[in-house]
Amino acid sequence: MSADHPPGLDLDRLRGLLDSERPGLVHGPLTGRLIEGGRSNLTYAVSDGTSRWVVRRPPLGHVLATAHDMKREHRVISALHPTNVPVPRPVLMCENPENGAVLGAPFYVMEFVEGTPYRTADQLVPLGPERTRGAVLSLVDTLVDLHAVDPASVGLADFGRPEGFLDRQLRRWGKQLDASRNRELAGIDELHAALGRQLPTSPAPTVVHGDYRLDNVLIGDDDEIKAILDWEMSTLGDPLTDLGLLVMYSIPLGTSDSPVSTTAEAAGHPDPAELVERYAARSGRDVSAVSWYTAFAWFKLAVILEGIHYRYTLGQTVGPGFDRIGDLVPVFIEHGLTTLQEG
Repeated sequence: MSADHPPGLDLDRLRGLLDSERPGLVHGPLTGRLIEGGRSNLTYAVSDGTSRWVVRRPPLGHVLATAHDMKREHRVISALHPTNVPVPRPVLMCENPENGAVLGAPFYVMEFVEGTPYRTADQLVPLGPERTRGAVLSLVDTLVDLHAVDPASVGLADFGRPEGFLDRQLRRWGKQLDASRNRELAGIDELHAALGRQLPTSPAPTVVHGDYRLDNVLIGDDDEIKAILDWEMSTLGDPLTDLGLLVMYSIPLGTSDSPVSTTAEAAGHPDPAELVERYAARSGRDVSAVSWYTAFAWFKLAVILEGIHYRYTLGQTVGPGFDRIGDLVPVFIEHGLTTLQEG
């Protein structure tokens, strides 16, 4: 397909749906492009030459449908949009019950928000150390704001099952691993079992993002966070899982030319201890078990990367960098084992 008609996006059918469901929204022919950076759900920028929107859909081939639930993403941003948590304005949800209709998969449309998702340390260089530090600390503050939202007050009381959350998460990611298992991965079963033996007691449940990091937010020219993106893993559960993931992404991977984004080595980037202390001070939560949550984040990302590697071997990925994902999985496993042992 051409650059204006990327795989997985039928612009004619999309235009027809928008004209039917949101008459007057679109004022010209649609063009679209794949937004690079995501390794899971596909994200497209769409424009009629005057206005811009974003379309989110599952990958062209995926193992577990529950990992790419468009309806949940749309529901959570719709619920959070009236709060002070920055999310894009939702426009349309298409559950697409009939195979082949519109895009051939469930998807949703939301407003396009101006901002930059900083994915690498090099991209942060123009900001300088002080602004980089401020951006990462704002990431912590915005996470505290998210975890302060009362789920029932925004219609999300039934958005998840918080009781037994960590145990279910471990079982879920174990099943996800099994669904993608097509090679030996030394240490991953050991890590999974060790996490199960050392389950901490969860604090009161909140809305959790599930993939909270610097390149899943848009930062404006004023260095403010304009929108939190990629809600595909959101639910009600243990808020410290978000903190553990944020800490994990603040630890250098120790590999060169990594296909997985990290900003941990950027000048001015706060170290993990400062992020944890800031979160604890602002949220009032006990963070003494943060090592477990960080090790769980390493495990979860290892499973996610292995799933992406599996889809790559089947020829079901779109975009560059997928050929190197598989080599990174053992690095995440080793970090997880080390973190849990040192915790």
